[in-house]
Amino acid sequence: MSLVVYLAAALLALTCLLLFSRPRAALRNPLTASTCAVVAIGAVCFTCSAPITLATVNRLTGIPNFGAPLTYSMISAYSCSWVILLVQWRGGPPLLLRRMTVVSITVYGLLIATIIVLFSLSDADTERLRDLDTYYANTPYMREMIVLYLVGHGACTLVMGVVCLRWMREVTGPLRTGLRLIVVGLVFDLVGFELAKITAVVARWIGHDLDFLSTTLAPPVVSVGALFCSAGFMLPRLLPSALTHWRSLSDYRRLTPLWMEVRSAATAPKPEAAWWELPHARLQRLEVSIHDALLALTPHFDDHVRQISLESALEEGKTSHQAHVIAEAAMLADAARHADAPEDVPFPEYGTCRLQTIDALGTRGLVELAQALGQSPLVAAAREGSTAASRE
Repeated sequence: MSLVVYLAAALLALTCLLLFSRPRAALRNPLTASTCAVVAIGAVCFTCSAPITLATVNRLTGIPNFGAPLTYSMISAYSCSWVILLVQWRGGPPLLLRRMTVVSITVYGLLIATIIVLFSLSDADTERLRDLDTYYANTPYMREMIVLYLVGHGACTLVMGVVCLRWMREVTGPLRTGLRLIVVGLVFDLVGFELAKITAVVARWIGHDLDFLSTTLAPPVVSVGALFCSAGFMLPRLLPSALTHWRSLSDYRRLTPLWMEVRSAATAPKPEAAWWELPHARLQRLEVSIHDALLALTPHFDDHVRQISLESALEEGKTSHQAHVIAEAAMLADAARHADAPEDVPFPEYGTCRLQTIDALGTRGLVELAQALGQSPLVAAAREGSTAASRE
């Protein structure tokens, strides 16, 4: 059991580190801060509930079962963080959001205080690391403490489920997918944890033994449910960034032919990226270096080469846009050919032509230019000087 909950805690902690990679920006954004709080408290909650952790806490404090109110308090704090996150995620007037956040903290704060008071009044001298809920199901004050934390967590689960189901009808895309994942996680939580725990406790009240529901079934099921819920909250926040980096990585690779063509003209070499640098930052660095090289080549762009290549591309049946991209790629290859020539060979200057495709399309224009450089026979001819020769 400890391995299962520690694994869940580790995954939640890793997610928290990803979200909290920029602490200042995260703390300034209430939604990001709430998300980090949920994941962090969830990691602590699962860590506290592991039998190994419970035994360690009991030994260090010298109080048998002290880990129980600690775990129940963390579960209540976890429930509170879910409610606050849902409030922030749903949005609304700032004053209303603050009021609902304060109410949630107050309610669950009182719940945690009550759990601690009930434990201090109870007689629970026998250490139980796995079956405390059922072992003390009929013990005064412990009984009330157990019921109270289950009711608090169950109320949070039901409220979240209802809100998510209603909200799901209003949204689309990653947000709707995230809500579906949350609902799946809540079903795991409600059935595999709440219902299992309550059934086991009630069975003790009426003289039956269904402890396996609480000790064997509930821990792994609630761990899976928490992971689904966390994934549901993370998906709408992390997916856009992940897609951006994925597209950046693809564009970075596709720009390689363009950089290889113009790198000799760059006034400064392309800076080496650190191994930890994300794809989007790498792409930005590469684009800066490419634009630097293009700026150096601009005075040497031959508009006649572009016109000849444009006419040839149109004759081959290319669309107007494709033909213009190929023509500009041919003009660029011709300029780069002169840049690679020996120093004693004159470097002709033609005028102030610009690459209109790049000016209009940005990164997309650079990628299209790179593809034309690597694929078009007309560009290959310009690179060898054949276009200029035919013009002459």
